[in-house]
Amino acid sequence: MTAPGLRPAGDRRSLPVPDGLDGMRLDQAVSRLFGLSRTAAATLVEAGDALVDGIPRPKSDKVSAGAWLEVTLPAPVTAPAVVAEPVHGLRIVYDDDDIVVVDKPVGVAAHPSPGWTGPTVVGGLAAMGQRVATSGAAERQGVVHRLDVGTTGLMVVAKSEQAYSVLKRAFKEREVDKRYHAVVQGHLDPLRGTIDAPIDRHPSADYKFAVMSGGKPSVTHYDTLEAFRAASLVDVKLETGRTHQIRVHFAALRHPCVGDLTYGADPTLAARLRLERQWLHARELAFLHPRTYDEVRFVSDYPADLEQALDALRDAS
Repeated sequence: MTAPGLRPAGDRRSLPVPDGLDGMRLDQAVSRLFGLSRTAAATLVEAGDALVDGIPRPKSDKVSAGAWLEVTLPAPVTAPAVVAEPVHGLRIVYDDDDIVVVDKPVGVAAHPSPGWTGPTVVGGLAAMGQRVATSGAAERQGVVHRLDVGTTGLMVVAKSEQAYSVLKRAFKEREVDKRYHAVVQGHLDPLRGTIDAPIDRHPSADYKFAVMSGGKPSVTHYDTLEAFRAASLVDVKLETGRTHQIRVHFAALRHPCVGDLTYGADPTLAARLRLERQWLHARELAFLHPRTYDEVRFVSDYPADLEQALDALRDAS
């Protein structure tokens, strides 16, 4: 029983501040240690739920290695359950007992998540009568990789437990060939190259990511396929698979994906091309089949909105 005036303990964690976080802001240290967003970590600190050597501190205070950190974590947010719901435009490219490869339309999430009420790939597959692997969290069973809601193209979902295990490892070990096509603003210099820059959550905007020292290693290879007056069509190969990686890397070069207003794209150009999302498409996907270990390769055509934007760029050039 909790004494009057005292809060329940909740999920309380206690540990010394690691050497690698010495001199870091308290809210940033809490974010790094417990996988919280910077906003969530700052809210927690401001509520007095993060003590340094037994004393509440302001979120901007710097922590010292070895100081004792006590944090009461918020209750986890439960993801919504999968709802079998037909998804307009979701197309099955390949299907067997182990995998199903889909061409994902714009406006569709890979799986349910807190705050998302729109259609999902797993919900669309359930509506088609597809049974997927039971491995993984309940709301994303069978999902071995994801695409942004605003990104179209190819996704593979595991149907058997063996496929889930093999494909998860293949993505982790960077053995899957993921090719994207993107239209970025301006002309890249050099025309072909590699972007090797760590990515982490944006320091002031939870919904965005950014190139940040101390972020997760992130590597993007690109090759210019076609140059227009105001933009370039590039082939992109991902070596790593961070959230928003392509969008963040090209924005960091000051060549954001055309139409990607979240990452600084020109709204005038987007309006002229009638684009309501980033010009980014998961064009090609190749991997070893999880049962036969033969290579399988799939290619997706551009959807109508990206095709018409590309035609407009060509006409203007």
